[in-house]
Amino acid sequence: MIGMGPQQTELKTTAIEGVKQIIAVGSGKGGVGKTTVSVNLAIALAGLGYKVGLIDADVYGPNVPLMMGIREAPHAIGERIQPLVQHEVKMISMGFLSPGDKPLVWRGPMLHSVINQFLRGVDWGTLDYLIIDLPPGTGDVQLSLMQTTTVSGAVVVTTPSEVSLEDARKAVLMFQNVRVPVLGLVENMSYLIAPVSGERIDVFGQGGGERTANAMSVPYLGELPLDPKIRIGGDTGKPVALDPAGRGAAFIELAERVVARLVARGVGKTPTLTVSD
Repeated sequence: MIGMGPQQTELKTTAIEGVKQIIAVGSGKGGVGKTTVSVNLAIALAGLGYKVGLIDADVYGPNVPLMMGIREAPHAIGERIQPLVQHEVKMISMGFLSPGDKPLVWRGPMLHSVINQFLRGVDWGTLDYLIIDLPPGTGDVQLSLMQTTTVSGAVVVTTPSEVSLEDARKAVLMFQNVRVPVLGLVENMSYLIAPVSGERIDVFGQGGGERTANAMSVPYLGELPLDPKIRIGGDTGKPVALDPAGRGAAFIELAERVVARLVARGVGKTPTLTVSD
């Protein structure tokens, strides 16, 4: 675990060739929909015209292949792994390299090696944004990432529940301690719209994400609904961000806010492509 004392940690890092900005998506605990946010954020950014990559750094529970609807094995050209491409997003995941249900039992040095391989051993080409879906918590993978490369900013995912918010605060402090700018906190599974009455139901509480963001002086990136369509999209490999005019609208707004935060820090940019009608 990264030290949480008052002194911030100074780490030596280097950039990834061809990758302009790296965005880490993290959470203090599992079960808050962090991978769902990562996948839909990546697709939303691609839909806005950016060149996007996605690293599934949750090596113990790599769900990106399922959510992106692709199960192929990547190949190498020379010593460079070629990322798989789906929904206009380049990606790599341990789920591609070690498919099936066999669990990985790895210690810190092995985790550091695979994270470095995903960053520098993959032929990413030119990317505007490389999204990294971190495992839950504040452990070895997170530290390896911060030691290996410069992260432009972090998005912290929580739900409105007090249990989730308590761990989200730890994630925010972790990023701050290693000098990674926190682009904001996003509240996932904020509310459910009853299908018949249209009533808003606050299943896990209300307003906790915004209150926590304000208390910690970090930006609040908004709410994402608890919607069965989001779950179905992830289970079937067709994330809702593919429908920007429908269920994916919330993720398009999230992507725009993330870019706005990067622009405010002087590191964002306008889209490289014009989005077609």
